[in-house]
Amino acid sequence: MTRKAPEKEIPERRCIVEGEVKPVTELIRFAVSPQGDIVPDLDATLPGRGLWVSSRRDAVDEAVKKRRFAKAAKAKVRAEAGLADLVEARLRVKCLDLLGLARRSGDLISGFEKVKATLAAGEAVVLLAAADGAADGREKLMRLGRDLPVVTLFGVADMSLALGRENVVHASLSSGGLADRFLKEAKRLAGFCGDRENDPVLQEPEK
Repeated sequence: MTRKAPEKEIPERRCIVEGEVKPVTELIRFAVSPQGDIVPDLDATLPGRGLWVSSRRDAVDEAVKKRRFAKAAKAKVRAEAGLADLVEARLRVKCLDLLGLARRSGDLISGFEKVKATLAAGEAVVLLAAADGAADGREKLMRLGRDLPVVTLFGVADMSLALGRENVVHASLSSGGLADRFLKEAKRLAGFCGDRENDPVLQEPEK
């Protein structure tokens, strides 16, 4: 009889703004550079003690405004006013880089008809639609993939650049690690921006 491997416990850290202990999946780690600057550490790999903030724009803004980084680090550090913008930009790049990797590995299909075919065949696990794309095309695909998460966080220009193709409006991801990683980062980005409308788990087709 095969025993199921125990699930790994998610580490927890305390948010320096709210004072609450949360799973690291709900936090952004920051580190202090050798020059004394506060830098985002999205992958939690930089050396030194981590400074953790709830993964929300308003929490990062408050940490900067109220000098919570200096207090938590017990040192003189510099946290730029645009730190939240930097975090959002890096989260976006992380998501788009994963889309590029998925295209190169064959796990991503783009183009309305090709995406429609993958949905009809039940091969897609995540649907992507450009935020500035036509609503009718998006809704048609959403009806085919009614139970799938839909990501509408990126515009045509961003998706086209990430995938190295022109005018990318629709795409789909097939099952695999990249799809899971992308969806995790997309939810993280939507949550950070407070973009509930574009949270992947909330997208539903029009009746």
